[in-house]
Amino acid sequence: MKTNWLNRFFLTGILGIIAISSGIAQVISVKYDLNSLLENNKIEVFNRTVTPLSEKDKNGLSFSKNENDGIAWLKHVIFSNGSIELDIRGKDEYQQSFVGLAFHGLDNNTYDAIYFRPFNFQSTDSVRRLHAVQYVSQPDYPWQVLREQYNGKYEKDVSPAPNADEWFHVKITIKSPLIKVFVNGNPEPCLIVEKLNTRSSGKMGLWVGNNSDGDFANLEIMSLE
Repeated sequence: MKTNWLNRFFLTGILGIIAISSGIAQVISVKYDLNSLLENNKIEVFNRTVTPLSEKDKNGLSFSKNENDGIAWLKHVIFSNGSIELDIRGKDEYQQSFVGLAFHGLDNNTYDAIYFRPFNFQSTDSVRRLHAVQYVSQPDYPWQVLREQYNGKYEKDVSPAPNADEWFHVKITIKSPLIKVFVNGNPEPCLIVEKLNTRSSGKMGLWVGNNSDGDFANLEIMSLE
């Protein structure tokens, strides 16, 4: 049987279009085979080395370490509103594990991001636990500026707290300007923020912070159009 374009580049990709209301909105859901995208040069990597990952039910990518932030952009994917789901694994290494997603990106320096600090998930320090999940808007609102000017607004704890060394599932819903973050199927968001810029669409990619590696798998994007 002749394979179509999605099967060649996404392999496990599923494209479903559901009319919510005639002429008003559609839901487009795609599951991405990250290994296949990397193999077929459909991922643009900035400031990192990325290798395929295959582990039980996890099909994805692993990032190498670097002293600066790194991103693996999905080429030709422009995300506006909807949801992004995936599995992420960091490490219980203090100040050495920052893992998440970049979206509404213009380039390697201008984007929004939601990321996690797994080493803070189960910390005995209550202040550190409140720094478990973070929203940033680069370059104008990095975490340092947000913590200084809006302490506690753009970063929160994750409860129940995942194990810092294990995979955890993330769902981020975006309906500009509102962003909600859910972890491990919890129906209550661990973070709710409004965007700090006027961009309503842009590039989307996997993100790791300074001195951090990280693993990502089972990416699914549901777009509202």
